[in-house]
Amino acid sequence: MSAYELLLQPFADYGFMRRALVATVALALGSAPIGAVLVMRRMSLMGDAMAHALLPGVAVGFLWAGFSITAMSLGGFVAAMSVALAAGWVTRHTQQREDASVAAFYLMALALGVLLISTRGSSVDLLNVLFGSVLAVDDAALLLMAGVASVTLLTLAALARPLVVECVDPGFLKSVGGPGSAVHAVFMVLAVANLVAGFQALGTLMAVGLMMLPATAARFWAAQVGGQLLSAVVMAVLSGVAGLLLSFHLQWPSGPAIVLVAGGLYLLSVAAGAHDGLLWRRLRLHQHRVA
Repeated sequence: MSAYELLLQPFADYGFMRRALVATVALALGSAPIGAVLVMRRMSLMGDAMAHALLPGVAVGFLWAGFSITAMSLGGFVAAMSVALAAGWVTRHTQQREDASVAAFYLMALALGVLLISTRGSSVDLLNVLFGSVLAVDDAALLLMAGVASVTLLTLAALARPLVVECVDPGFLKSVGGPGSAVHAVFMVLAVANLVAGFQALGTLMAVGLMMLPATAARFWAAQVGGQLLSAVVMAVLSGVAGLLLSFHLQWPSGPAIVLVAGGLYLLSVAAGAHDGLLWRRLRLHQHRVA
C-alpha cells in the first residue's frame, strides 16, 4: 500500500472522513490550549470531572428532543456549570477541598445521566452519548466546534497575561487588584464549552481525552507557556489525524482510537520528551557523573 493510499486517500475519497478531520482539528485547536492551562493550574482532574458532569444534561436534552445538537449541548453546558458552581459553593462554605467536592458532585451527575438514558432510552443511545461518533458529525456539530474553537482562541489571546499570572501566583494577581475571579469564571466557561463541543464527536467519556492527554504530554517538550500551548495543539492534531486513519484502516471505533493515539504520544513524551523525559534525564545524570 502506497503512502497516498495509506494517508491521503481516505480523506480524498470519503466526505465523512473529511468532515471528521475538520471536526478533530477544530477540537484540537480549542481544547488543547484549555487543557494546557488546566495542567499549569494543577487542575487536570477538573477537566475529567466536568466531562462526566455533562452527562445528565445531555441525557435530559436527548430525552426531550432526541439527537438534537442544540438541546443536548445546552443541557450538557448547564449541567457541567451547575456541578462546578455547586462544588465551588461547598468548598467556600466548608473545610472540604475543591477536588473532593468536585469528585462527589461529578460522580452523582454521572450516575444520574446513565440512569436517565438507561431507563428511558436504549443501550445504543447510551453508547452514542458516552462514546460519540466523530465519523457521523453533521453541519450543526461542525459549526459548534468551529465556533467554540474560534471563541476560545480569541478569548485566551485577550486574557493571556492575567491568566498566566493567575496560574503562577494568584495571590499576587489579587493583591494588585487584578481580575482573578472574573478570569477564572471565563476560563471555566471556556473549558465547559470545549467539552460540550467535544462530546458531539467523542462522547462524554472520551471528550476530555483530546483536551488533557496532549496537554500533559506537552510538559515534557517545553518549559515556557507558549511552547506548551503549541506542543499541546500539535499533538492533539496528530492524535486526531492518526486516530481517524487507524479507525478507517483497522475498523476501530474512532473516538477510542484518537484517545489511544494521544495516550501513546503521552507515553512517548514521558520516555523521550526533550524537556524532562526519562531518557534525557538519565542522559544528563550520566553526563554529570562523568564530569
